[in-house]
Amino acid sequence: MRLLLLADTHVPARARTLPEVAWDEVDRADVVVHAGDWIDIGLLDALEERAPRLVACWGNNDGPAVRERLPEVARVTLDGVRLAVVHETGASAGREKRMASAYPDTDVLIFGHSHIPWDTTTPSGLRLLNPGSPTDRRRQPQCTYMTATIEGGALDDVQLHRLPAKKS
Repeated sequence: MRLLLLADTHVPARARTLPEVAWDEVDRADVVVHAGDWIDIGLLDALEERAPRLVACWGNNDGPAVRERLPEVARVTLDGVRLAVVHETGASAGREKRMASAYPDTDVLIFGHSHIPWDTTTPSGLRLLNPGSPTDRRRQPQCTYMTATIEGGALDDVQLHRLPAKKS
């Protein structure tokens, strides 16, 4: 099972749509995961139409239209892997301990908010993933997203993809 992990797309505030390479990944994915800050309902509609399956939550910049359709925390079990998707996890200091305590029955927590890619595993085995943003790099050198696979009840092949810098 191939996963595409997105967060902080901020469409149309930071981009009119996802980069073409991200849409190509949507077409290859079995499940698209989005960790909030959509901004506009249009991208949610487009991903629901195009992705075979969408697992998503709302973020702090999302208004009532997005919040009416998505939960604050999305939970799903995919081939035995228990995922939770949330936008904010607080400060990076102490994140592993806080999230292991907050999500004890979760194998993988996918989050956003900071636009900073993150991939760690807590002592309890909880994997924390932030794909960054494919449209708004902020202070990062490049925009990013992640892909992963789930096979045999395990998350595998987590890859951070860096998008080429836009030409001015």
